[in-house]
Amino acid sequence: MAAFSIHNPLVFTFGILGNLLTVLVFLAPGRTFFRIMKKKSTEEFQSVPYVVTLLSNMLWLYYAIILSNQIPLITVNSIGCFIEAIYISIYIAYAPKKPRMLTLTLVLLLNFVGFGFTLIFTNFIVKGAKRIEYLGWICAALLASMYIAPLGIMKKVIQTKSVEFMPISLSFAIVVSAAMWVANTAGVIAGAVQIILYMIIKCNKADTKEKLPITKSNPTSDILPKLLQDSDIICTKEDNLVSIVLPKQKISMESL
Repeated sequence: MAAFSIHNPLVFTFGILGNLLTVLVFLAPGRTFFRIMKKKSTEEFQSVPYVVTLLSNMLWLYYAIILSNQIPLITVNSIGCFIEAIYISIYIAYAPKKPRMLTLTLVLLLNFVGFGFTLIFTNFIVKGAKRIEYLGWICAALLASMYIAPLGIMKKVIQTKSVEFMPISLSFAIVVSAAMWVANTAGVIAGAVQIILYMIIKCNKADTKEKLPITKSNPTSDILPKLLQDSDIICTKEDNLVSIVLPKQKISMESL
């Protein structure tokens, strides 16, 4: 994500396309949050990517306002702030106590204290061209963090060998969106790593399923023919039991 000029048609076109793809990145976790609302539980999903993304959007919005005449940049980051705020609200509403408190702490430290410190730093400590330069570097760092944040779940994916809580839609959207911005090499790498890990886990699971023998047997299937062969009388079925009378003993077993 970066500022672009409306006076250069090519740059403007790529900027619009990049912003549309960025909105898709914001919308990609929507399915995850529908699941959270349906199950009324955040399960093993993490809130860190959404808190970091919200801070990134807030800073880019501030940066675009300072630059002026950056309507596309203002628009996309306003949309991002709105969507991420909804995600975080849903997460807090359905998260257990510990994850909820962690999320609230992160929001306080990053989105209030961190953003407030940036405002003070860029308004009272550095001014003029330096302010734009420093703010640009801060925004670039937060943008990279936004793309890298989902990597936090990879440790659990490797431990559990399950990709249930690493949405592939978000990883794919990250790669496509980051590829539109030359400076977002970190986003491309982070998204690619997630997709590769996803495919490895999926392929290993498929191989495991193929190797497992599929059998369906009944423990009585081999015993019953022999009992029938040696029995004198077969009694009627009563109370879900079949009684088989042998010459010297009576054996009862559950019917199939």
